[in-house]
Amino acid sequence: MFKGKSDLVKFRCSIYEKKLLNIKATRSGMTLSEYIRRTVFEKEITERFTEEHIQLYKMLIKYHNNFKAIGNMYRKRDPKLMETVYDLANEIKLHLKKFQQ
Repeated sequence: MFKGKSDLVKFRCSIYEKKLLNIKATRSGMTLSEYIRRTVFEKEITERFTEEHIQLYKMLIKYHNNFKAIGNMYRKRDPKLMETVYDLANEIKLHLKKFQQ
């Protein structure tokens, strides 16, 4: 027989704390109860990307690819410029990895 969640736990917090908890739960795509349970039991909580974050991520990918292509164009003509462009592309890639964490 399935035993669901039936016990109730209450705690007091300020209006500000409650609003903040609701905002964080919404950003994570969870209910307030699930968010608080995961927080209490120190489970991993990841925020969902907003539409703006997704657009920024896609833009960084385009920039990374474009800088790599530019670096490839200057590989034989100007190796120093190619290296500078590659460094910039790698820096963008590091920012992209931060998005994935």
